[in-house]
Amino acid sequence: MAKQPYTEARKRANKKWDQAHKERTRYISRRSQARGFIRNYATEADLAELQVLIKERLQALKGGSN
Repeated sequence: MAKQPYTEARKRANKKWDQAHKERTRYISRRSQARGFIRNYATEADLAELQVLIKERLQALKGGSN
């Protein structure tokens, strides 16, 4: 099934939402980039480093120092 192109009204609505929610838009974009990097480009060394960073971040979010 062919994907329907956006109408001009939909494009304007998307742009308006993006402008009103800049932080959320930035968050979604960065999350997508991180996932794409992990899925498509990360080496074994990259993944090992990311595991350490993720563990540290989880501990910081939980308020622990371990």
